[in-house]
Amino acid sequence: MSESPPPSSSPAELREEMRGPVMWLTIDRQERRNAINAAVLEGLSDALTRANRDTAVRAVVLTGAGTRAFCAGADLQSGTSFKFDYAAPYQGMANLFRQARQSTVPLIARVNGACMAGGMGLMAMCDMAVASRQAVFGLPEVKVGVFPAQVLSVLGGLLPRRVLAEMCITGEPIDAAQALELKLVNRVSDDVDESVDWLLGRLLDKSPAAIRRGLYTMKKIEAMAFEESMAFTESQIGLFALTEDAAEGQLAFREKRKPQWSGR
Repeated sequence: MSESPPPSSSPAELREEMRGPVMWLTIDRQERRNAINAAVLEGLSDALTRANRDTAVRAVVLTGAGTRAFCAGADLQSGTSFKFDYAAPYQGMANLFRQARQSTVPLIARVNGACMAGGMGLMAMCDMAVASRQAVFGLPEVKVGVFPAQVLSVLGGLLPRRVLAEMCITGEPIDAAQALELKLVNRVSDDVDESVDWLLGRLLDKSPAAIRRGLYTMKKIEAMAFEESMAFTESQIGLFALTEDAAEGQLAFREKRKPQWSGR
């Protein structure tokens, strides 16, 4: 297992901290309700790259500073939120979503407040999400004359079609209870940190190798037809069985003890 990542080189707007084997990424722009800017996008991309290269990192928690907002989306105060280099085929936000789709380190969204517009994309790109009871979720882009676009690619598989259409077309938000009922988040509580700890506690004692290869498998088959998916997964199960963690896990089961994972 490699050593933990070096101290963060992320911009001041994105705080990075290693808490044991968990990388915490906090968008720290409270005066802008933790809105996204180019520096935040660059910092998130850099952190995810390093997290996926380092086998010591078991999970990444993404959140916003303070209690008002997880992320309010693009920074409209800048006046340049929707201006890009249109000669460049790939844009920063879309590339971050692509990167998250390829991540084999579990990504957890800690939704501590308003989760709006592009913030919905950051939440949806994560594998799991927990929310405070005060959190709200919305796609208000139509209120400023645009429409949620890139976030649809990560939200489409999470929300029912008619619910997603209503949120996009009306721009009206839903509360945390509705988000839980729609399975947009895994858990809602008054203490969002308790929910993060609960989720991490159920994750960190499991096989690192199984989780990494398992996430790879899950994400690969999402766009496959049934027969293609079956052919892929029947080959993957053979590879799972060849890992050191698989041998240790089955031996520990027979010996009635806790497994000692190598992550290999």
